[in-house]
Amino acid sequence: MTVHLTGWHKSTYSGVQGGCVEVGHAPGRVGIRDTKNREGGTLVVDRAAFGAFLASIRAGRLR
Repeated sequence: MTVHLTGWHKSTYSGVQGGCVEVGHAPGRVGIRDTKNREGGTLVVDRAAFGAFLASIRAGRLR
């Protein structure tokens, strides 16, 4: 199944050396890819999983 992701944007926490990720959106889905290797593949997850992932980061549970 192909998912068309739009609205790609780079993380505001990205470093100046380019070690960053980008996030794109589709209905009910979020795509995550490496800014330096956009053709290297995209991880696509549902919005609930992405929200849980961000909540875990913010709570300091993924250190």
